[in-house]
Amino acid sequence: MNDPRPPRSVPGSWEPLRSEASSKWALEVENVSKSYGPTPALRSVSFQVPTGQIVGLLGPNGAGKSTTMKAVLGILQPDSGSIRVLGQEVREHLLEVKAAAGYVPESPALYEFLTGAEYLDFVADLYGMEPSSRRGRIDPFLDALELRGHEDALISGYSHGMKQKVALIAALAHRPRLLVLDEALNGLDPRAARIVKDLLRRLASEEGVGVLFSTHVLEIAQAICDRVVILHQGSVLAEGTMESLRNRAGTGGTGLEEVFLSLTGTEDLQDVVRALAR
Repeated sequence: MNDPRPPRSVPGSWEPLRSEASSKWALEVENVSKSYGPTPALRSVSFQVPTGQIVGLLGPNGAGKSTTMKAVLGILQPDSGSIRVLGQEVREHLLEVKAAAGYVPESPALYEFLTGAEYLDFVADLYGMEPSSRRGRIDPFLDALELRGHEDALISGYSHGMKQKVALIAALAHRPRLLVLDEALNGLDPRAARIVKDLLRRLASEEGVGVLFSTHVLEIAQAICDRVVILHQGSVLAEGTMESLRNRAGTGGTGLEEVFLSLTGTEDLQDVVRALAR
């Protein structure tokens, strides 16, 4: 999101939003439409992210994934429809939503003249985290994501994968109830990607975090997500568990890639793979 930062005086005001964390849904998107001029980007899109689950948002370029995520985070206003985070309308409770959500963009824009530790302290300050408690929250993530020993180096010297890890820690430090991850595994090596997968699974199962996970790599979605939402030309083509989508597509025990091809009616596998890999 453009500016995830609530003013320092706001902390008390987002507690009502956080109190909804026991509700069934971390995110509810209902009949959302958005056009850019005469071009429709979203057409009555509806889906939910349950608390404690990881939901994949899939589709090729132009399907509407980025527009959906920007609308969820309040970066843009939909033309119609409703978006609720923990039961609260985004357009009516924008600061509270930003305080309760964590976001990792595809290419994080970090302050590279800071060290990793300085940047994370900066983000913690913006969210009003007490200095006495932030270390207990941030340090375990530094260890889990294998950044320990690098936190005092300038971010300008980090690899893309290390920057992704810092962005992920920054999104998690304030204990969000909804995580919005846009191609968050880009630039990570296989070991780091497995660590992030295990971390997301633990956050969902142990802390009840709802995760919206956008990816164009179908195998990643299949390995990480509890449910998937397939966007196609701005509309929800299919939504459900892998088993339910296989049944709908009539593909039996095949993988998500074959399900996607069957549902979209695309027969040339290599063309689709190339299109999804751009």
